[in-house]
Amino acid sequence: MGVLFDYFRAKDDAAAVRMMEDLGGGPAAASGDGAAADAIDLKGIEPAVTLGKLVSFVRGVDWEVNLVDLNLLWSADDQEGPWLVSLDRATRDALASINDGQVRELSARWGRIEELAWSGPLPEDEMSPVIEEVAALARRARDAGEDLYCWCCL
Repeated sequence: MGVLFDYFRAKDDAAAVRMMEDLGGGPAAASGDGAAADAIDLKGIEPAVTLGKLVSFVRGVDWEVNLVDLNLLWSADDQEGPWLVSLDRATRDALASINDGQVRELSARWGRIEELAWSGPLPEDEMSPVIEEVAALARRARDAGEDLYCWCCL
């Protein structure tokens, strides 16, 4: 059993929490008949380390534990989830700043991190679609004056 992660945008923390309550705990990205929100499903890509390392590459800094500032906003159950966390605006803006010319190099670097390359480095362009998706979501959030959130569940 893996951990599921959906990233989405919302007007503010209150709107994100309301969405969780309206959805009975999520998920934020619905399959089949459409999304519950402007959301992407990034199974296994948690915000602090895995996404945080992408953010560190974009910013040109070393990764550290608190690079992505997360704030727990909502939890259905402290032990089993689901949980909702907000991502700081600096993270949103770093992801939104990714341009097409950076995607392949970021994909190659990100595909070599321990959290993604369990059996060795991934092909250089394997993470490109994920980077493009998360960057586009971050741009839409930034351009709308919204924030990014991560829904996660065991």
